[in-house]
Amino acid sequence: MLRLTELKLPLDHPAEALRAAILRRLGIGDDELLGVSIFKRSYDARKKHALLLVYAVDVEVRNEAALLKKFRDDRHLVPTPDMDYRFVGHAPERLAERPLVVGFGPCGIFAALVLAQMGFRPIVLERGKAVRERTQDTWGLWRKHTLNPESNVQFGEGGAGTFSDGKLYSQIKDPRHLGRKVLTEFVKAGAPEEILYVSKPHIGTFRLVGMVETMRHEIEALGGEIRFQQRVTDVLIEEGRIRGVALANGETLASGHVVFALGHSARDTFEMLHARSVAMEAKPFSIGFRIEHPQSLIDKARLGANAGNPLLGAADYKLVHHAKNGRSVYSFCMCPGGTVVAATSEPGRVVTNGMSQYSRNERNANAGIVVGITPEDFPGDDPLAGVELQRRLESRAFELGGRNYDAPGQLVGDFLEGRPSDHLGSVEPSYKPGVHLTDLATALPPYAIEAIREAIPAFDRQIQGFAMNDAVLTGVETRTSSPVRITRGDDFQSVNIKGLYPAGEGAGYAGGILSAGVDGIKVAEAVARDMLGLEAAASGARSGPGCEY
Repeated sequence: MLRLTELKLPLDHPAEALRAAILRRLGIGDDELLGVSIFKRSYDARKKHALLLVYAVDVEVRNEAALLKKFRDDRHLVPTPDMDYRFVGHAPERLAERPLVVGFGPCGIFAALVLAQMGFRPIVLERGKAVRERTQDTWGLWRKHTLNPESNVQFGEGGAGTFSDGKLYSQIKDPRHLGRKVLTEFVKAGAPEEILYVSKPHIGTFRLVGMVETMRHEIEALGGEIRFQQRVTDVLIEEGRIRGVALANGETLASGHVVFALGHSARDTFEMLHARSVAMEAKPFSIGFRIEHPQSLIDKARLGANAGNPLLGAADYKLVHHAKNGRSVYSFCMCPGGTVVAATSEPGRVVTNGMSQYSRNERNANAGIVVGITPEDFPGDDPLAGVELQRRLESRAFELGGRNYDAPGQLVGDFLEGRPSDHLGSVEPSYKPGVHLTDLATALPPYAIEAIREAIPAFDRQIQGFAMNDAVLTGVETRTSSPVRITRGDDFQSVNIKGLYPAGEGAGYAGGILSAGVDGIKVAEAVARDMLGLEAAASGARSGPGCEY
């Protein structure tokens, strides 16, 4: 197979035009083209009046060697890379121990799935509930102002990614094509096949719920266990190696291989690991607000006359501004046709996030407009200082919102002019349980307010109408990523506690569903390698030389 890239066609091209374009580009006859599959489809919107679809295709031809020779200087025609996933090994029939996976978000799911597929029968410990029960608890906050600290947008089966836009793309380096393994498993679990080839695939919450359940059932069918409402409260460490974990119910589980796929909001677990001297450090993250516009405004600005074309869907955007005070302001987790959601996991605090369904057909577009901060912004050298900053800002948002989990909000025009808002305009905010209009000037540190006030008019020069007076800001967005990194070595183990595998977004090694899934696969492979090595050594001690698995 050969991969042909940068094949451009008009947006409204007929289906047969793709094959014809391939024949023209390669200079071959129809009988020489044996097969075509689309690897990637994106669009080029730089010229809104002449928007183009851009294809990368895998083609099967009669004389592959001759074509490669003919196009040897053309970087747009290369052999199709091998993207098949291969397991690093398989467990012996009898295992001396079973690995533990703490957390069942995207990283934990893929760590457990790959371990199960290799025969290691992992035990998953998830502090929250199964996804459908969790969904009911989440609606309890959104509809009734009632928070369950152990079952919410952050905690429970599927992790924070379940209540999000379900974006399945990332900018991570992926030379082994592990992202393809993630997408393939999602398709097996019920995702639409288009996620394998569209440039910015997404799924949405409703579809994710069923997919997560399907993946759980596969792990269980392969011998794994998922135990819900099992919060890890301590780690058992002897001579620099983990020996197991303790649970809130008083139970202990022994294992020398524990994956911590915590998610970015497991603050109490970060504190426990820090108290047990597990190496960690503060890391950069960002803080800001959610901003809502009419989706029609974004569609028109980004797609022009092509707005509404079903091939393109609801338009998105990605914006960056470098403010005069040295801060970077950027759009984060943009959700076309979505809603702003209540995402707190702690009582007395307000946190916002964005979510979309697969259809992306809600009235508003929303995105985080956030300001980057670094550990240098925190006093002292406490690795948990970022957690404390998040908590202070979330508590302040709770006060500004009326102390009932309503979010504080302000019209963009009022925010830019420095005056409180007392009535809504044409944009109705989507945040539930509700929005309390106020002045957001005290919701973030002064440097962040200053930078965002400078950035919004700058963004308006890129997307006409971005600074519209009636657009709504809702606060606060604080959980853009983990504020800590649990440091690990090249073997994916903690740098000072062997057998402890920090993984995914909470440990500081991922940022989104796809990258978290990829990290889960890498960590599962590292666990398997180590366990197979230990098993082989133990077997050698028991049975003498020559024993193989």
